[in-house]
Amino acid sequence: MPQIGNPIMRGWGNSGARTPTSNNMLDNRPSGLIDPDTLNKTTEAGGVEFNNFEEIINSFVLARMGHPIVRVELTPYQIKTCIDESITKLDYHAPYWANQMAVFDASAHVNMYAIPPWILKGLFNVIYKKSLLSIQAQAGTLEFDFFIKYFQDNYLFNTFGVGDYYLLQSTMEMTRKILGQDGTWDIVGGKYLQLYPPPATTPEEVIIQYKSLDSENLPPAYINWIQKYTLACAKILLGEIRSKYAVIPGPAGGAQMNGQALIQEGMQEKELLQQELISEIEEPPKFSTY
Repeated sequence: MPQIGNPIMRGWGNSGARTPTSNNMLDNRPSGLIDPDTLNKTTEAGGVEFNNFEEIINSFVLARMGHPIVRVELTPYQIKTCIDESITKLDYHAPYWANQMAVFDASAHVNMYAIPPWILKGLFNVIYKKSLLSIQAQAGTLEFDFFIKYFQDNYLFNTFGVGDYYLLQSTMEMTRKILGQDGTWDIVGGKYLQLYPPPATTPEEVIIQYKSLDSENLPPAYINWIQKYTLACAKILLGEIRSKYAVIPGPAGGAQMNGQALIQEGMQEKELLQQELISEIEEPPKFSTY
């Protein structure tokens, strides 16, 4: 059974100056980060309580649908499901602007660490420098020269296709891991970060890059996209409710319900917003050159 350590927090790069409650990373989630563990897991039986960010979206949806002049037949739980759907959609396609960083100190001879879920679920890179033959690869050494020589001999792309480019990227990454100082990392059990090889000295600095939406720092355009997508979802849901009865009996023939119109309007808005998300908000794959 491998030894599991707690990541000792060195600092954060996403929320400015903060006063940590402890030196354990697990105890220091920035207040604005949207917790993925709470998305799409709320139950009506458990009750719905909007946080400040969700209340902004809820108020926008109700106002755009005519409340309080017009009755909106949606419960807080139903609106909550629409909010979760829109945030999940934006989070999945979040651009590089949403990158966050954290740093912790790894302990000697301990290579497995419990990482907070709000970091682990958006994790895309870990920078961990291992010791090379117990010494640093200084300029002028054989290891350093061989490492540089490899890239000097492979800098021309000429007629390379995209597939060749990514194959070269993989080869360069593997060579860097073997001959350079870049350590290897892996996710174990969806809860732990494992470092290879274990740190030989203490403390060993580990930099984590992850993607997470921070409601306190979201640009107005992203907030408005969440509001509009939530509104479109709410229109579809309300349209399905009102479609149960085409006409409500009453004087002069009763009242005509607009359920089908709301469904069509909501579906069209969702499609346009999804196209906007992919073409204008989500960024293309990154290309790195060496």
